[in-house]
Amino acid sequence: AGAPFPSCISSSEMTSPTSESPLTRIAAALPAVSLAMLLAAGLASTLHAVGTGRLALWSGPVTQSGFLNGQTMQGIADALARAPQPRVAADAARAANWLLLNDLGPQVRQGCPDWLFLAEELAPHEGAAGNMAQRAAMVAQVHRALQRDGIRLLVAVVPDKSRIAHDHLCGLQRSTALQGRVAAWITLLQDSGVPVLGLETVLEAMQTRGEEAFFRTDTHWTEDGAQRAAQAVALAAQASGWSPEPVQEYDAVREAPAVRPGDLVRLAGIEGLPARWQPAPETARSARFTPRTVAEEDDLFGDAKLPRTVLIGTSFSRTSGFVGYLAEALHTPVANFGRDGGNFSGGAAAYFQAPDWRETPPRLVIWEIPERTLQPPATAAERAEWRALPG
Repeated sequence: AGAPFPSCISSSEMTSPTSESPLTRIAAALPAVSLAMLLAAGLASTLHAVGTGRLALWSGPVTQSGFLNGQTMQGIADALARAPQPRVAADAARAANWLLLNDLGPQVRQGCPDWLFLAEELAPHEGAAGNMAQRAAMVAQVHRALQRDGIRLLVAVVPDKSRIAHDHLCGLQRSTALQGRVAAWITLLQDSGVPVLGLETVLEAMQTRGEEAFFRTDTHWTEDGAQRAAQAVALAAQASGWSPEPVQEYDAVREAPAVRPGDLVRLAGIEGLPARWQPAPETARSARFTPRTVAEEDDLFGDAKLPRTVLIGTSFSRTSGFVGYLAEALHTPVANFGRDGGNFSGGAAAYFQAPDWRETPPRLVIWEIPERTLQPPATAAERAEWRALPG
């Protein structure tokens, strides 16, 4: 199918293994030499760290039982993993994968130039429908328990960044099986009588207007996205008949633009590269919220001004001023129990196990839940969290 071989080849054009040039042999040996140098450097740096006391190979006495059952060797292996050279080698490997192969590791994907996304958002999970139904039943259980105590619950669903910023996916493919995930979750909760608000509409409207609801290099919403989401949550709470207590007004001022490091850059392990080799940095104008002075009221026990509105959830509740915008839109203080890495129920479990839950009962609980946490199989840690929830 291709071009035919030439009918004859002169002896001068043939190259035998024994006629390789010195330069060719050197090039062929470079990988082995580089590996040997890396191993030697690793050994030298580890020995130096041990000799200077910066690295301890074991934390306690070496016993016969510990040696025989493998604990001693496991401790040494863990210590060696913390040695300087392995960390340097791992960082270098991640940097090389990014610079040479455009690869950001197993957890991060690049869409359009300088746009990063969580890989977790793009692929469906096995048993997704059953996993989501299990979580919906857990939320309904909490709702019924709070209702018995006269406490309102409002669930706010944060859609995936890859759903809202889909115009920036470029070659990335988001599974079609995920298209109806938010709608299915909302239906499950509504069928159980749980008040729920999907934030997809308000954030998609921002994108349509040319406003970015999410950061390019971060999983979270921008300041504008957080503000629009907070206003939508406040409207839903007020429409349910809830009223603020205590009433508190706020003045919000945006600070000067400042560079904002993206958590997806850190998750990909390339934050140590020179800035010019990383995705383009982005800036944000964080907000500062100042409560206005209100008239003093009689307060025999000193708790009239304590927040009666509680926010539980994830790092979305802790970024881009979301809790401040929420307090401003609700006209009342908001106690933020959002938890970085809280996933579906970590923030909720931490709050309902805290003294604040019983000592200062809220009138409204807002539960912020990211879409990507709805369908993964429940881990043992998550099931333990569910046992800590009311109901």
